[in-house]
Amino acid sequence: MIKLAIDGMGGDNAPKEIVEGSILALKQFDDIELTIFGDVDKMKPYLIEHPRLKVVHTPKYFEMGVKDIGRHTLRDDKDTSMLMAINHVKEGLADGVVSSGPTQALIFASFFMIRPMKEMKRVAIAPMVPTVIGKPTILLDAGGNIDAKAEHLLDFAIFSTIALKEVYVVKSPKVGLINIGTEPGKGRDIDKETFELLSKHPLIDFYGNLEPKEILTSDAQILLSDGFTANIVMKTMEGTASALGKILKREIKASFWGKLASVLFLKKPLKRFKQSMSADEVGGALIAGLDKVVVKAHGSSEAYAFMNAIRQAKTMVSHDVIGKVKNVLRGQDE
Repeated sequence: MIKLAIDGMGGDNAPKEIVEGSILALKQFDDIELTIFGDVDKMKPYLIEHPRLKVVHTPKYFEMGVKDIGRHTLRDDKDTSMLMAINHVKEGLADGVVSSGPTQALIFASFFMIRPMKEMKRVAIAPMVPTVIGKPTILLDAGGNIDAKAEHLLDFAIFSTIALKEVYVVKSPKVGLINIGTEPGKGRDIDKETFELLSKHPLIDFYGNLEPKEILTSDAQILLSDGFTANIVMKTMEGTASALGKILKREIKASFWGKLASVLFLKKPLKRFKQSMSADEVGGALIAGLDKVVVKAHGSSEAYAFMNAIRQAKTMVSHDVIGKVKNVLRGQDE
């Protein structure tokens, strides 16, 4: 049985969507046990009795806009829902944690409480992103390390390769290095050095340099760069998806025939369009490089999206992704 700790109060839509998403996951997957940490009084309207569900009460939680995160947080806020969930994993009582709470708090607390795996030199944020090809695609590092080195990016590529193979059954995911041009030798020193490392590594199916204009349409399913560049890419993609949806909606409503067509003929295609551009279908962002599974669900997650984040965490655990990453990296260092 896979045991997961849930931050019941993290996110814009907590606790309702978090609790309901957790219950959906319990109904969908019969190999998980969930412990939800949060304010029982606020969660009570959405809770049900279930043999694989435990609830631990705490009235304290992090607001989504929390800024002052430091070592004092681990001491002063240890009874918040997020830190109690993380500590549950630290103590060996759960195999992983899922939270929609503030990203900075989750990464900081996980780093110092769960600790990074010794085999990886940095921790990275690795969200799943929508693409035109409709295949699971990971972007990293989406904000964790603005001063990364080439060897760090190689570690991230290895982690993502194994995660896609194990969690999403991708036979040979291609790694694309985000750059200003496709030719070898383009970009900064870190890009050139990373290009060489990726080209030579036996586990990596290297796509090559990937220009930003190709990101949504290429065959690469791992989009790799340092934290500064990849974070800009992620936010640009989010803005583009939102803008395309608004433009499409505006044009459909611009005429009577457009409105009629949307009702009679376009309902299913429009639904598929929305799904293809939605991160709800793929779960949350993986926190790559930790010694246990940590999944950061989107802050605005509704029940279905949070269920998928739980699915993502359980699959990571059941396929021992972290153990497999460690084995590869150990072999690399020997």
